[in-house]
Amino acid sequence: MLFTGSGVALITPFTKNDEIDFASIDQLVDFHLENKTDAIIVMGTTGEASTTSDPEQIACIAHVVKRVAGRIPVIGGTGINHTDHAVELSIEAEKVGADGLLLVTPYYNKATKRGLYEHYKTIAESVKIPAILYTVPGRTAVEIPVNLVKELSEIKNIVGIKDATGNLAYTAAVKHAVPKNFAIYSGNDDVIVPIMSIGGHGVISVLANVLPKETHDMAKYCLNGDFKSAAELQVKLTPFINALFREVNPVPVKAAMELMNLPSGNLRLPLTKAEPATFDLLEKCLKDLGYL
Repeated sequence: MLFTGSGVALITPFTKNDEIDFASIDQLVDFHLENKTDAIIVMGTTGEASTTSDPEQIACIAHVVKRVAGRIPVIGGTGINHTDHAVELSIEAEKVGADGLLLVTPYYNKATKRGLYEHYKTIAESVKIPAILYTVPGRTAVEIPVNLVKELSEIKNIVGIKDATGNLAYTAAVKHAVPKNFAIYSGNDDVIVPIMSIGGHGVISVLANVLPKETHDMAKYCLNGDFKSAAELQVKLTPFINALFREVNPVPVKAAMELMNLPSGNLRLPLTKAEPATFDLLEKCLKDLGYL
């Protein structure tokens, strides 16, 4: 298991010239280390991997690995809808020191169950580091069937799943099907506690970009069996979590980080700056929570 607790799905700050802002990434990494984030996931959905080039993607993973210097796991997002391309990215991520991989389901081409199995098996066998499956049907139109998750869990270095289905029945079925040491991470911040209450091991979080300590604490409470404290924190943060998804991720989270004076940078087209109403809602939520 690569980690338990709170893994941040790190944003990628871009400069006004549309380049990756590595100095700001250093600030963000330090911010997460100071606030007890348990793992950093680089170049996932929140990191705008879909609009970065291969060299940029690998350079970003390498930079975070160097800055973290082994203190917590660094997991590189290398999933894409072309298997050979995903293999190339995964091999490069391993070379630059990533501790593990996050592999989203192939999108648009909508592979069959057998195609999904061969896709993941091919990537996993191309590297020696652990891999985490990532099912997010709201974005990819593909869900990994429970019986396929079970099959994939038998591949030695496929060690967990990021479950962004939002379907607790699916999560429970996966938990029942896979080995005890197969990690299940919530991919949705609004159900961290519900997923961990049925045996999940943590979260890969958008919320943690803004409130890393609170996200860590929520997961830690669950891991310690203190679900009352965890639930209180989940409920308290729910309006803010909902606001973070008022527009497509990572548009609102970058706006929230701007409000909190955290390095956030620009977005790359086709994503654009949050609408004024989104800024207003985020500001209200943060004021209600006492952060502004």
